[in-house]
Amino acid sequence: MDHIKVQGMRFVDDQGRERIFHGVNLKSKHDGSNLDWLDEEFFRRGAALGQRMLRLGIPWALFEPQPGQYNEELLQKIDGIFDLAAKYGWRIFLDMHQDIWSGFADNVGGGAPEWACLTDGYTARVPKFAWAFGYYTDKARWRCFDNFWRNTEVHGRGLQDHFAALWQLLAARYGDHPALFGWNLFNEPFPGTPGGRIFRKLVAKAVRVGCVSPKVKRIRTLRAMRNPEKHGYWLDVLTPAVMEKIVLKRGVTKIMRKFDEESYAPFIAKMTAAIREVTPKGIIIFDQCYYCNIGVPCRPPLPQNESQICFDPHGYDFMVDTPAYKHANNERTGFMFEQMRESQLRFGIPVMCGEWGGGGEGEGFLPHIGFLMNLFDSWNWSNCYFTYGPSLFNNPIARYLSRPYPWAVNGTIDSFNVDMDSKTFTLHYTPHDGDAPTEIFLPNGYESVEAGDAQVSYENNLLSVNTRAKQIVVKYK
Repeated sequence: MDHIKVQGMRFVDDQGRERIFHGVNLKSKHDGSNLDWLDEEFFRRGAALGQRMLRLGIPWALFEPQPGQYNEELLQKIDGIFDLAAKYGWRIFLDMHQDIWSGFADNVGGGAPEWACLTDGYTARVPKFAWAFGYYTDKARWRCFDNFWRNTEVHGRGLQDHFAALWQLLAARYGDHPALFGWNLFNEPFPGTPGGRIFRKLVAKAVRVGCVSPKVKRIRTLRAMRNPEKHGYWLDVLTPAVMEKIVLKRGVTKIMRKFDEESYAPFIAKMTAAIREVTPKGIIIFDQCYYCNIGVPCRPPLPQNESQICFDPHGYDFMVDTPAYKHANNERTGFMFEQMRESQLRFGIPVMCGEWGGGGEGEGFLPHIGFLMNLFDSWNWSNCYFTYGPSLFNNPIARYLSRPYPWAVNGTIDSFNVDMDSKTFTLHYTPHDGDAPTEIFLPNGYESVEAGDAQVSYENNLLSVNTRAKQIVVKYK
């Protein structure tokens, strides 16, 4: 398997070809039991559908249940997953996953082991309404984050120092593995106590905008809230114009920038340095803050001496994982991702969109999935759908996830798009020197190829095209 590296705003392989990756997430359960889903059948079926990137989310608590004591049984299971990935041409990036810091005793959320939960005397509460409310109101969880960002000492060592030691262990174990893609340092970092202030400012601004903005159709919104059949529509009040007034509020962006510069950037630098002490291999992958998922700008200064680094934004419509997901609003979600695109352009690095999509009842949300995939294609983004379950590859959504894309391009991609109605894939690019073929993933073969005097072959769902033409047009089956 080719080594993948970062070159400007692109991923490239050993032959200098620009690469785009499609894949899925698997978030480990608290006991790791669902890691058994990652068997030979998973990798074989996924590869046939064009899914060859795995974001493997495992909580710190599962790796290190006691300080300095690592779960060798878990690591051996991950060894096997890496080996299967390499066999079927997959790549893996390890995600140190957390949600509301830790599951504590109630297993709501997950991430840090209990020995790393420094609550400063507060007691963690079971979140009301939804798990994410633990971010908004729970002082115990805020203090855990506060202590992590301060690197407060526990068991004779700073919390971040424990965390860095774990990353070094993983870097030593998987740094030379052919299936390795990178190191996803920390899932959706949360600012802690400042995050509570951000939430209050967002709510206050939303209320003010809702009460006074002429852009808000208040009567229509109230009617939708009272009608169970229209519950999915009432959030349409949050148009891009309204969202901009809320999430780009100066008070919010000021707090976020302070966190990014004073807490998050030093953390990224510390973890990067720890990994690079062990291996130069693997791309450093950093997420944006939890609140940036709705469009708040992400601005941590990046380590100046690290070129192998990429940005991992996440985003979902507000209706995700509910029956109302069929009413997901493309304009609103598009606004969120456009803010992430602006963050990418500021950083000047490639994107691996680590979380997007989600599920809902029926098939009404599938056009929204198609909208998001078209958006990612327009920016040349690689991506991993959230999340994998045993039925995913048999569900109707597989028709949307398994679509043509440029697997490896012997040149620099200018643009590409998929017209699913006419079954046409079009790639515009600037060719490079060399004889390496351009390869395009096509799940069901092709009818015709327009690419000058191209030499064409098709094997294992990959269309190989040798050409100097600057445009390739494929009619696919």
